[in-house]
Amino acid sequence: MKLAPLVGLIAASQGLLVASPAAVRSGRVGGPVCSEQVMSPVKLQDAAYDGNLAQYLVHLHDSRAAFDFCGGMLFQLVLSDKLRSHLSEVAASGPSDTRQPLVFDAATKRMNQIPGHAQSGAADNAQLFHGREVRQVPDAAGGMGFVLQLSHAGEDPEGWTPQEREGYDGWGHDAGRVWRNGERLEREGFVSFRGRFGEKAFALHHRFYLHLDDEDRLWLSAEDGCEGVYPPSPKRGKPAWMPF
Repeated sequence: MKLAPLVGLIAASQGLLVASPAAVRSGRVGGPVCSEQVMSPVKLQDAAYDGNLAQYLVHLHDSRAAFDFCGGMLFQLVLSDKLRSHLSEVAASGPSDTRQPLVFDAATKRMNQIPGHAQSGAADNAQLFHGREVRQVPDAAGGMGFVLQLSHAGEDPEGWTPQEREGYDGWGHDAGRVWRNGERLEREGFVSFRGRFGEKAFALHHRFYLHLDDEDRLWLSAEDGCEGVYPPSPKRGKPAWMPF
């Protein structure tokens, strides 16, 4: 199993560095990274990336970038204010900051392949992120009404509510999980939900991680296996079979 922390830029033509640890993290996700690493360069398909992944995620948020999920469903990436502030602080410290987000290599195709993975709601804003898929957002980039929100794993007014934390089961199928509308989320503590995403918006919370593919594209993947790539494929219309 190879782990790929984004730790710097070696040249504009080579992009980011992928680390393949000789010994991966032991224990629970979020532990220290083993320093014994073999470094290999790999390209990331976006000229905006400069070796600082925290800054890149902030850039994607600020530019209203949309990830292509499930072969044509465009989800705008939205960071909560607290997570954006955290990532901006990490970015300012540089690519060597140990709080930098991590991206796993193409061999780590599912979250349960991450060393130390456990079926829990744990996240650390680096290997694993709290987030939600939000539907029926009227002004979402991509034109489909979809948002992929990432929030801070600590106390975050826009983060998971206590009820979401207690009932998290994101390794299961969406059909058996609890979707929340704006009224419910505001009642549970996310008081600005409808103000941010719209009166008709509703959401399902997930854990997410980042990985590459064999073409060195960046993927944002949920624990249930649904995932999106950036940059997306050429824009398509919403499939006729989609109910919302």
